[in-house]
Amino acid sequence: MRKPQDIDAEIKARKALRVRQFGELVVATGADGLDHEVLAGVLLAAVEASKQPETLEAWRRKGAGFFRPESARGADGAADDVGAGLEPDNHRAAAG
Repeated sequence: MRKPQDIDAEIKARKALRVRQFGELVVATGADGLDHEVLAGVLLAAVEASKQPETLEAWRRKGAGFFRPESARGADGAADDVGAGLEPDNHRAAAG
């Protein structure tokens, strides 16, 4: 007889994994050096700007480049503008 699945435990484990992976991504991108209020502002601006399909595609390319091995990246380590779709004031605040 098969042991019953513990669905609640699986869901909890997947959520914990997702939170850990988001944390690792924040650290890997260097965003852990940002003040939490700045990081929240950047994320909120990104959510707002993500309503534009061309912005999402530019960010998708940028993100794909981040996950490629260093040797596969361009000379500057990136292919697209980081702030694509963000308003200039938001981009300056996040960068400074």
